[in-house]
Amino acid sequence: MAKVAVRRSFEVVAPVDDAWRRLAEVERWPEWAPHIRSVTVSPNGPLGPSSSGVLHVRRLGRTTFRMSAWEPPRRWEWAGSLPGARVTYDHRFEASGDEATTMTWTVSLEGSLASLIRPVFARVYGRNVDRAIPRLQTWIRT
Repeated sequence: MAKVAVRRSFEVVAPVDDAWRRLAEVERWPEWAPHIRSVTVSPNGPLGPSSSGVLHVRRLGRTTFRMSAWEPPRRWEWAGSLPGARVTYDHRFEASGDEATTMTWTVSLEGSLASLIRPVFARVYGRNVDRAIPRLQTWIRT
């Protein structure tokens, strides 16, 4: 059973559709997430239900993802892996007024080594996300 390693909820000043569209510009994430060096999405074009890709993350290396849930404009989830663990990244969007959206990101790990990996992953990834969220909030407004 997957257990949560990191969960963050925060508000952005943008309607749900706009927040979804902006966050779905995955290849532009390095603009607001300094821990991400680059992102490649396949197939080329907009993020969608059959998307997969590669993120190059500072200090953690290369990680791949494959879309596992696609419910525009409310939620997408993708899955990746670490040695001995499956990692799921759930991205949720909920209107919090006409011009604001609450985003909730949940990262869960499961697998034979998940209980060993989870505390370190949570510390490192949690710090990265905490630094990136204010930059994302600004990026979405521009």
